[in-house]
Amino acid sequence: MPGLGKHRRPKQRPIARKLAFAGTGGAALALPLISATTAGAAVTQPAAAPAAKTVTLAAATPAVEKAALPLTYSVTVGDTLSKIAAEHAVNGGWQALYEANRSAIGSDPSIIRPGLKLSIGAAAKAAAAKATGVKATAAAVKPATTYANNLDGWIRQSLDVMARHGIPGSYNGIHRNVMRESSGNPMAINNWDSNAAAGIPSKGLLQVIDPTFRAYHVPGTSLDSYDPVANITAACNYAAARYGSIDNVNGAY
Repeated sequence: MPGLGKHRRPKQRPIARKLAFAGTGGAALALPLISATTAGAAVTQPAAAPAAKTVTLAAATPAVEKAALPLTYSVTVGDTLSKIAAEHAVNGGWQALYEANRSAIGSDPSIIRPGLKLSIGAAAKAAAAKATGVKATAAAVKPATTYANNLDGWIRQSLDVMARHGIPGSYNGIHRNVMRESSGNPMAINNWDSNAAAGIPSKGLLQVIDPTFRAYHVPGTSLDSYDPVANITAACNYAAARYGSIDNVNGAY
């Protein structure tokens, strides 16, 4: 019984109450800290909203820039209508580019002065992007075409390049002129005529002088005027500008 009396001493109850109160008070003191943290989070969250707006505006910027793309091109040294038309995917090739700028260029499409402003049209960039996508898709599903390393293969490869650049001409028209000019020898060179006397001899399958080759060189082909495909393609490009097509050439040109 005395043991039971010790467990019931009244002095310990107030102490327990104080401890319990102190514990409650500790919890009460902790509450403002938790609230402060929560409030801090609430203040921080709205600050993220402007960042989302900034991302939205940044994403919209390219569309604005695309809409503001220039519609003109300034000619630089070494440019040709064929080169410009190819680089900007002008629908209809250099012929369409010439027709759109005939008044500025004049009667000879082979002469374009550096600094001349040419209209390339609003659809040129979109066409270029579309063409790039089509080429990438075609490359993914279609194996590369191989060509024989002979006159037949050179003509066929050149015709494929010409088709991509809107340059007219037929197999028979090219073959007929090649046989007349060089007998099918890609290393043929004329060292006796007036061009040779001037230091610019005619070279290659279609006997093109270097200034003409550079002026009518078609992008994607070799820069070597003796290269069979590059020589044929540049010559056909020149013939198209001067005579309408290599098919219309039946003699020295």
